[in-house]
Amino acid sequence: MNPFFVETFPTPIGTMLLLTDAEETVRSLDWEDHAPRLHHLLRLHYGPVQLEPKAGPTPARRAMEAYYEGDLTAIDALPVKTEGTPFQREVWTALRTIPTGETTTYGSLAVRLGRPKAMRAVGMANGSNPISIIVPCHRVIGADATLTGYGGGIERKRWLLRHERALPSLGL
Repeated sequence: MNPFFVETFPTPIGTMLLLTDAEETVRSLDWEDHAPRLHHLLRLHYGPVQLEPKAGPTPARRAMEAYYEGDLTAIDALPVKTEGTPFQREVWTALRTIPTGETTTYGSLAVRLGRPKAMRAVGMANGSNPISIIVPCHRVIGADATLTGYGGGIERKRWLLRHERALPSLGL
């Protein structure tokens, strides 16, 4: 069993848990107060995993800190790797194409994937995204421009969209 390395660091909206592998590829990013969800997804996708503390900040942590300090594109090129079904990975890849400062809907994302009737499946895949923020599931909203569910909570989603300057276009 290969270990994942964990870093814990503060952000303006809560403490984050960042998991990377030996190549410093991001495997998971979630909120400390949602650690049970993170551990559930790890078990689901990888089986038993060994978590080891990471000494010193990784490039991913430095990029996340830069993102929170206002460099909104600092996380765009971070390498990520996830397990999951082929459809989930397809949705997660598509999420990374949503530009910073913009939002899309579940339906629009389903159309973009060539599966216009798969809105709910897109929503389920979006909800099981193990790499918060870097794989920007928070940029997906309801068809009526409402801030629908977010694994880190709606208030964090609202904060992230404000931080990315996406909310004015929604009138929120």
